[in-house]
Order: sequence, then structure tokens, then C-alpha cells
Amino acid sequence: MPSAIEQIVDSYVRLKNRRGLDELMMHRQRLAVDLKSRSGYDFSLPIGQIDEEIAIIEAGLSRLKAENPKTV
Repeated sequence: MPSAIEQIVDSYVRLKNRRGLDELMMHRQRLAVDLKSRSGYDFSLPIGQIDEEIAIIEAGLSRLKAENPKTV
């Protein structure tokens, strides 16, 4: 069963919503930067999950680009 982020990315790709994917990517990148700058607690698990989500979003952006090379 696909994860929630995979379903969201698939929906954005299907709807050709590049802006939605870009906003999702920026949000995840801001979270990663914020967590990586913190100390006093082991944030490796949430950072790992966010990194996985960023990879899923990047794959979605690549799929969208492959489907619409002129518009991206």
C-alpha cells in the first residue's frame, strides 16, 4: 500500500500540478533544515523520513517533467 506522501505526489502528477509539488518540496526542505539545525535530541528518524519524502517528491517532479517536457 502506498504511503500518504506517495498518494499525494501521484495525485499532483496526475493533475499536472507542478506548483503543488514545488510547494510540497519547499515545505519538506524547510523541515529538514530546521530539524538538522536542532540539538539536544536525536532527530535522525524524522530527518530520514523527510529525506525519503523529498526523494518521492523529486521522483514525482521527474515524472511530471517526462510527461510534459515543454511546460516544465
